[in-house]
Amino acid sequence: MKILAVLAMLSLPAAAGVRHLADRSLFVLETERTSYVVGVNESKQVQLVYWGAKVADSDLSAARRSGGFAFENSDGMSAEEYAGFGGLRFVEPALKATFADGVRDVVLRYVSHEIKGETLEIRVKDIERALDVSLVYTAYPAQDIIKRSARITNRTPGKVVLESAQSATWHVPQGRYRLSYLTGRWAGETNLVREPVNPGKKILESRRGNTSHQFNPWFALDESATETAGNVWFGALGWSGNWKIVVERTPNDATQVTGGYNDFDFAYPLAAGESLETPPFYGGFSGAGFGAASRLMHRFERSQLAPDRAAPKPRPVLYNSWEATEFHVTEEGQKALATKAAKLGVELFVMDDGWFGARDHDRAGLGDWFVNKKKFPNGLKPLISHVQSLGMKFGIWVEPEMINPDSDLYRAHPDWVIHFPGRPRTETRNQLILNMAREDVKEHIFKVLDALLTENDIAFIKWDMNRHVTEPGWPAVAPSEQRKIWVQYVRNVYEIIDRLRAKHPKLEIESCSGGGGRVDYGILTRVDQVWTSDNTEAFDRLKIQEGFSFAYSPKVMMDWVTDVPNMNGRVTPLAYRFHVAMQGSLGIGGDLNKWPEQDLGLAAKMVELYKSIRGTVQEGELYRLHSPREGALTANFYVSPDGKRGVLFAFLDHQQFRRMLPPLSLKGLDAKASYRVRSFDKKLMGSKETQSGAWLMNRGLDLRLGGDYDSTVVVFERIEP
Repeated sequence: MKILAVLAMLSLPAAAGVRHLADRSLFVLETERTSYVVGVNESKQVQLVYWGAKVADSDLSAARRSGGFAFENSDGMSAEEYAGFGGLRFVEPALKATFADGVRDVVLRYVSHEIKGETLEIRVKDIERALDVSLVYTAYPAQDIIKRSARITNRTPGKVVLESAQSATWHVPQGRYRLSYLTGRWAGETNLVREPVNPGKKILESRRGNTSHQFNPWFALDESATETAGNVWFGALGWSGNWKIVVERTPNDATQVTGGYNDFDFAYPLAAGESLETPPFYGGFSGAGFGAASRLMHRFERSQLAPDRAAPKPRPVLYNSWEATEFHVTEEGQKALATKAAKLGVELFVMDDGWFGARDHDRAGLGDWFVNKKKFPNGLKPLISHVQSLGMKFGIWVEPEMINPDSDLYRAHPDWVIHFPGRPRTETRNQLILNMAREDVKEHIFKVLDALLTENDIAFIKWDMNRHVTEPGWPAVAPSEQRKIWVQYVRNVYEIIDRLRAKHPKLEIESCSGGGGRVDYGILTRVDQVWTSDNTEAFDRLKIQEGFSFAYSPKVMMDWVTDVPNMNGRVTPLAYRFHVAMQGSLGIGGDLNKWPEQDLGLAAKMVELYKSIRGTVQEGELYRLHSPREGALTANFYVSPDGKRGVLFAFLDHQQFRRMLPPLSLKGLDAKASYRVRSFDKKLMGSKETQSGAWLMNRGLDLRLGGDYDSTVVVFERIEP
């Protein structure tokens, strides 16, 4: 019996973690449901052996070079983990470098490894020269996520110029895949696109200096997955600057994804002894469809990336003054808005643009982060005291990376902006970009923001960035060093935020870049929420927010309830606008001075409802039941982490002919449990007050939605025995 028990144990997958199978030169990174296996083959090349659903060690074989013709394969390799540009390699390289003598050939071989807890570091180096690369892997067992990055070190006596420095290459099993990614533009971000992976390369990228509205650094690959079933491989880059993800299908139908720094306009010199670390590239696998893949990412973001991960806090209901006042900011006007906002149950009052310098319009003042004495003769403290007396915290808008030519700072330091000498300085929104790669600029921005936070009890800043980089010159350094600007700029922005948060530990930050232009896993380790889009029109937001949810947690997704018509002339009911905004972190941005008493009363009830369910929305599991891309009905269901509560949001955009909707089946409940069903607007038909989880998931609910832009919220409470 003991022998049988031992054999049974040997046949099962080992516990999650990182381990070395020395007899087969394999490294196994294991999570609760997946295995990621790397091997060193007989030629000392590091290659992927397996990535997918969890397998036993006994299933694994040593890595082996593949056969085939040189014009089809890469040096006889399949699934090389980190390929240099050298030898018989014709796929997208992870590393391309030029040595001091002009040699551009890089061939990497295994040297050593080290395992510390959940982290594996494999050191490889060029076959002939002292160019070292440490491949760093970290497993997150509970979330089924693997983090990868590379540290490239020049140990030669001369300078090495890196021309491409990628974070990792991910390989999926051979097959025919579909690629999912997020694309868009200003006011139309995070639209989900799906297309076949055809032979050749598909490039997702930003060349704009920040993450960008046009593409988001997230991808997913599947063969035939649905929302609820099938294998999905996915990944996300943690970088807020120029990035690139290359999805490549080779002539022999191998599919790989390489991502990291964008090599466009990239040349990073390393002097002897210097290193460059690439951004983290996170990857994961789900065997239960796109919904499960998203939930893995959401859990990972909340538990491993978020600034409040050690002690999660609910995101507050906020009010932002921009649409009410724009640049016409005064102390009394802001106090009046704060009084109205407090009556709605708002917890955080945020004063937007117009409070500083000569900021009466968007043509002046950026860069002068001191209080406008005409608007606030006694500084910000009287306003902050008023806001706090109403039971709210105070927040403020800043755009520290930007500068107007009409500003004291520009007149004192015109050399501080990104520019090429003698060339035009292109203005967008009447502003230029400070060169945050410069140490003096970095220190100045930290100093003025630190002073603002030290002198005033500010709990929250909305950090904006409203344009992209042009004329990327850095005249203060040698021409050979100037293209470091793309990396150093972002690093210094990160450093400022990190230092501010360390010195002001209660500070919370929202990332904004003309809407959703800076949303990625790099900034999400530093900010509490992100501005999803400048488009706050509720119907448009359904698609924007759905795409966002494929990669990012609803907790970090900020959405405002604003006035109508907005953006496109569409007029939607106030309840509909609230329901849309309540699916993430709720904000209000309308002009409260113009809201009638009826709307103010409804808003207060909606805020009260949101507070009662936000724990489920922000920390729970999201199930996308009906997509706005596929019909007139949109439905999303949230289940609390303990499974005791569910919250359903349902929207009908139009109904040309009055028809009954089909029953709406839920997901994620306990089939054996009973649930108390609470509707707030009598839009359920024939539903009992108590229903079983099995009935709700198999038979479903009958909703009474009709007409244009109708919506409802239904809450489910598990009845404990």
